[in-house]
Amino acid sequence: MSGLAASAPPAAAPATAPAAAMAPAFGGRLLAGLGGVLLAVVIAQLNDHVTELAMPDIRGAMGLSRDQGSWLSTVYQVTQVTAMMFAPWCAATFSLRRFTIGAVAAFALLGLALPFAPSAGALFALRALQGLAGGCLPPMLMTVALRFLPPGIKLYGLGAYALTATFAPNLGLPLAALWSEYVGWRLLFWQIVPLGLVAILLVAWGLPQDPLRLERLRHFNWRGALLGLPGIGMLVAALGQGTRLGWTDSPLICVLLAGGLAALASFLVNEWFHPLPFFKIHLLARRNLTHALITLGGVLLVLVAVAAVPAGYLAEVHGYRPLQSAPLALYVALPQLLALPAVAALCNLRRVDCRWVLAVGLGLIVLTCAAGSFMTSDWIRENFYLLQWLQILAQPMSVIPLLVLATTGLPPAEGPFASAWFNTIRGFAAVAGTGVTEGFLTLREHVHSNVLVDQLGNRPQGLALAQHAFADQPGAGHPPALALLAQHVHEQALVLASADVFRLMAVIALALILLIPALPTRVYPPRPAADPAR
Repeated sequence: MSGLAASAPPAAAPATAPAAAMAPAFGGRLLAGLGGVLLAVVIAQLNDHVTELAMPDIRGAMGLSRDQGSWLSTVYQVTQVTAMMFAPWCAATFSLRRFTIGAVAAFALLGLALPFAPSAGALFALRALQGLAGGCLPPMLMTVALRFLPPGIKLYGLGAYALTATFAPNLGLPLAALWSEYVGWRLLFWQIVPLGLVAILLVAWGLPQDPLRLERLRHFNWRGALLGLPGIGMLVAALGQGTRLGWTDSPLICVLLAGGLAALASFLVNEWFHPLPFFKIHLLARRNLTHALITLGGVLLVLVAVAAVPAGYLAEVHGYRPLQSAPLALYVALPQLLALPAVAALCNLRRVDCRWVLAVGLGLIVLTCAAGSFMTSDWIRENFYLLQWLQILAQPMSVIPLLVLATTGLPPAEGPFASAWFNTIRGFAAVAGTGVTEGFLTLREHVHSNVLVDQLGNRPQGLALAQHAFADQPGAGHPPALALLAQHVHEQALVLASADVFRLMAVIALALILLIPALPTRVYPPRPAADPAR
């Protein structure tokens, strides 16, 4: 962290740069601090989708329209992803411990206040601020693992970071469904308060206190902030609202996409030349980091779809409530507590090439998607359990090797820049995964629906079959029977579209496998300088 300023040219460096603080001795106290940061990131993930699950209750309590409810979720995603871009710079300026404690405290207090918002405008403002605070936390966990953990166990710290990308999201949805179903929607926001207090105490006691480096404010990258914030924000908003508003049929989505891409391109040009940037573009010359970022984006996009399609199908076709779909997520979440350390230990062996661990993980994802592509309208929750069991190993084997490839051999001064890159791609890919899944599912559902209706109307045997199927229904030949027929066509179209989503994700995962022999180079797990096995 303290090496950040050293990356600037001498003429632009602060006049008084404090000496880097000595690294603290590794022990129980430092592990407690790491645990506090891990807990803080987990509660941020638990809070990620609460507005979607509690939306009927929130809309009823606040008098929100369906349109307002949709934007409430998007506002949180916008501020969350933008915060990930700039959090490492802020932590280096205000000190890692102070910044983390402040972000956790703000996040918990805003969660406490959200159910008492006096108006829709206040609710939007509080949720946006909470997204800003929550987005600051994931980069802190990676920074702590890279900075403080000894080389021999650094991979286990990165495994803890991977836990927040695999375990926490899968646990958050069932837990939120439980509170919403049996306790009340307010607890979805309040569940983070006691956990946040524990996280603050652990961070305050366990992490060392760096000096303030307020002199960095004199070299603040104002142009980068004014370009990066709206750039990434407009793209996230477009992805969040694209399917609902019709993508290019909506002038708003077109403006958001065009403006976001233009601002983001200008931001990257500015970062290339700025002496104290938020993102160090030159890091992309590292083949392993570039490969890790590309693959991370693809993996998270696929994992979002693999989780969303079964839940959406079960709710739409079989009427499952969120709590009834929760076991699917739990089947992935709970075994991660064992699978993640096991994969970290595997990648920590010098004779194991983490690139092939990654290939096996991606292969399991391809297998999962291939199996899901055979789904039919008869599938119920139990039919998806095999897919979820494959994900137990697929997820950690696809994420931990990427962390190894991206961070091994990275100088400490470049750690914050790598954290900014990795976490921004992670946040943006999660939003993009939802947007791509919803958009492609809707597109293919319309295609299949039109084909089914055409076949039913153009083939006499199909029409006769439909008449026979509904001959015993009350009101046959009248609107109730036609509505039932339309429902069956819609359900079948949804099943076929869901299978198409699985096929698309299998192709993406397969393409990521093909990148492995071409782009990343072999790396070895970090070891102390005096380690004879080095």
